[in-house]
Amino acid sequence: MELNKPIRPAKITRDMTVDQLVDSLSGCAFGAGRIYEAVDIYREMINDPDCTKFLGLAGAMVPAGMRHIVSDMIRDKEIDILVSTGANLVHDIIESMGLHHYKGTDAIDDIKLKQDAVNRIYDVFLPEHHFTDFEEKLQSIFKEIPEKLSITQLLSHIGARLDDDASILKSAYDMNVPVYCPAIQDSIIGLQAWLYKQTNQLNVDVFEDMRGLIDRCFDAKRAGVMIIGGGVPKNFILQSMLVTPRSFDYAIALTMDRPETGGLSGATLDEARSWGKIGEKARSVTVYSDATITLPIIVAAAKSGRIK
Repeated sequence: MELNKPIRPAKITRDMTVDQLVDSLSGCAFGAGRIYEAVDIYREMINDPDCTKFLGLAGAMVPAGMRHIVSDMIRDKEIDILVSTGANLVHDIIESMGLHHYKGTDAIDDIKLKQDAVNRIYDVFLPEHHFTDFEEKLQSIFKEIPEKLSITQLLSHIGARLDDDASILKSAYDMNVPVYCPAIQDSIIGLQAWLYKQTNQLNVDVFEDMRGLIDRCFDAKRAGVMIIGGGVPKNFILQSMLVTPRSFDYAIALTMDRPETGGLSGATLDEARSWGKIGEKARSVTVYSDATITLPIIVAAAKSGRIK
């Protein structure tokens, strides 16, 4: 046991920048120390010219207001490959149409919300009629796409037809960043695709994306990943390395899930080392906190200064 790293209390100064705040946490423990380490790893990852950078996007990040952050990460070349839940992409499309989510409250009568045709995502309100406009938009897009394509190609076609540079899908299309959504059926995009198929030809090959993703993993000299939440995006990214001779060299997880139940969303990054998904010498950290707090801090600190 080495007692060579004494705790250095954080110090707040007037007019300090985000990176200065995070730097002041470098000698702290618990979540404060982890967020410092996450920024340090993230900066090294995005500044590594040989690193292929993945982002796993789960949870209600777009409804909560994180959409522009992810879009800017794509345009700033901090994401090479995005793997998302279908729900985040649904809400991205809705916002791209000028249809907003609204700040609400979780302390409310949900039966009354149903009667008023308002959907609730914790403390976010979303008018139900937005989905009518969403359906019209998506059905018109489906009429312009090939009869057979992959999920990534489908999302690229949608992104090309969105008139909003702040859109995640539009930014990914503009920057040639592939967007994978392996559980797209589990979203209103999937529901709308099923409705379209009732009277039209549409063949989405759910396995075709595996080729492109695994080829990118083979070609990567080094690989890094930031995982927001867990679920399908987390597993889809990490399992992609199992059929290659390499592992992830950088890994950051932002989660509130616990490992004791054995579920993937709470599985630690160290556990992933046992599978060979994350390298033995990889830099990794898990920050246990709400990702709507930690993601902005990490990205802002990495952009605004230099962690010592």
